[in-house]
Amino acid sequence: MIVRVVDAAKTIGARQNIFPYLALCRPGGSNQIGLIALRKLSAFSNSKFSNKVLANDFACRSNINAKNAFSISKLTFSSKSNTTAQEGKPAGEGGVGQEKTQAQETTLEIDTKSGKLLVKTTTSADSKLQEVIIEKPKTPGDDDGQLKVLSLPDEEKLRKAEADLKEQLAEKNRQLAKKRIRVDFSRSSLERNFITPVRAMSDFLLKPSDLEALPKTKRRSPYEQEPPITVYWRKDVEAKAIAVWGSRENLLKECLKREIEKKRHQQNIFTVKRRLRDYRREIGSRTNVVDSEPGLFGKSGKVVLTAIAINATNCLFKFGAWLYTGSHSMFAETIHSLADTINQLILAYGIHKSTQIADSDHPYGYTNMKYVSSLISGVGIFCVGTGLSFYHGIMGLVDPHPIDDFYWAFFILGGSLVSEGATLLVAINSCRDGAKALGMSFKDYVVRGQDPCVNVVLTEDAAAVLSVALAATCMGMSTYTGSPIPDAVGSLLVGCMLGGVASFIIYTNVAALVGRSIRQENLDRINAELESDIMIRAIHDVKGIDMGNSLVRYKAEMDFDGRELTRVYLDKQDLSVLLEEVKTFQTIDELEAYMLKHGENIVDLMGGEIDRIEMKLRKKFPEIRHCDLEIL
Repeated sequence: MIVRVVDAAKTIGARQNIFPYLALCRPGGSNQIGLIALRKLSAFSNSKFSNKVLANDFACRSNINAKNAFSISKLTFSSKSNTTAQEGKPAGEGGVGQEKTQAQETTLEIDTKSGKLLVKTTTSADSKLQEVIIEKPKTPGDDDGQLKVLSLPDEEKLRKAEADLKEQLAEKNRQLAKKRIRVDFSRSSLERNFITPVRAMSDFLLKPSDLEALPKTKRRSPYEQEPPITVYWRKDVEAKAIAVWGSRENLLKECLKREIEKKRHQQNIFTVKRRLRDYRREIGSRTNVVDSEPGLFGKSGKVVLTAIAINATNCLFKFGAWLYTGSHSMFAETIHSLADTINQLILAYGIHKSTQIADSDHPYGYTNMKYVSSLISGVGIFCVGTGLSFYHGIMGLVDPHPIDDFYWAFFILGGSLVSEGATLLVAINSCRDGAKALGMSFKDYVVRGQDPCVNVVLTEDAAAVLSVALAATCMGMSTYTGSPIPDAVGSLLVGCMLGGVASFIIYTNVAALVGRSIRQENLDRINAELESDIMIRAIHDVKGIDMGNSLVRYKAEMDFDGRELTRVYLDKQDLSVLLEEVKTFQTIDELEAYMLKHGENIVDLMGGEIDRIEMKLRKKFPEIRHCDLEIL
């Protein structure tokens, strides 16, 4: 008992905190250890102290060893007993004299490095502790020399102690939260990156057998209507590659070696293309085309092919008439028909190329080739048609020559007028049908250049009809007056007309290549459909770009409704299981792991919802070929 009291004094003295305290004790001598609050003095008589005593600081519950609290330089022990007689019959009357109580007082004087402590205990006859008094002897500098009695905590102090404990635990959690490693967005890291099996084998030169033992996971496929893809952690793949090749240097050397070999195999590009073409023919696959615009066999292609045939025929007849007559206007018409034929051949190539499917070099396809070919055609008309017509007209004015008979030239111009007019009617009908299908007026359809190839044919043939009329008029005036000047002026007028047509073609196609928006009413319909989805609060920065071939690229920034997304996720979970899991949390680390797991699942669900919205838009608006939806 004395040793335990000494330990109590040492612990309390070391903590320098006497009032109030809690004791780690064995209640009633049982083996069950519990934290008992000593509320009243009778608790001493019902408890046997162990060798550890805790003061008011709840943080000292972790088995404070009193021997390590401080060293004892001197220990003085003294004790005395007090006996009180019991009232009863005298001994001479047959009674037996007894003592009422035999109390023992013990005083211990402890010399420590921090000073002296006096511990006084009072023990009853049955060795039960009744009172403990701890005092610090008065020194000359002390103002208060009263004994400091170990008082027992009351209810208010216990509540305060409990509140202090909660505050200390909260402060500890706050400190742990501050010590957590924050996300550094400026730091590049590949620790959590995924890599596909194809990249693992191509970039790290691994075999399928090398990947079998690596941990893998399933991720949502980036392609439409495709099953989930298998991916590996990049760090695992890199470590495996180093283990297979011996070192990182050996891996880099082998990669460089294979890259050189790959370039050698790609030198004969024509052989590669021929083999690919033969392979496609063997399996019966051909270049996919857009259903609404089946290349040269569609409406635009038929118009262009018809124009090529007619203009080539006219060019041959006009060339013969110019050789026969030497007329400047006939030369301008010959150049005009030749330019039209060459440009329409370019248009035919552009139509054919624009129907090819996208590949790795052109992920958005070749639909803009129609605009590119039309632009080249416009530049060709301006340079060749306008330039040569101006040159020949100016030479006719500077150095006039006597005119010949224009009899056969008039017949050829008449035939050209009929043929060019027929081609013009075909182009007009094609533009009218296209405008009706899009709900546009004929003028808007032509000015906006919805079908650039047909527009080129339309404007060229319209200019051809007018230029034939001008050439015939000027040649007739020269025949009537006998002067070559009207004929030379006719060449200049045809050149001016060709320049105007070329400028219009260049302007409309440049506007389309730079990036032209679709009509506002069409864009509004797509926006309304997107905003009506329950997952979307608002859309911003909306763009609808005409890609050609009546295809649209749609892009929008979406404000996603996080509450609805979370509600959809919770509908797929067992909330009772989640509740029981949350109740078991004791530390911040457990909470963080829980949030990370469900946060990643919600992000995956968001990707699935975006795919659903894109499919819904494409189903209602088939002209949308590429749909780029981004989260704000």
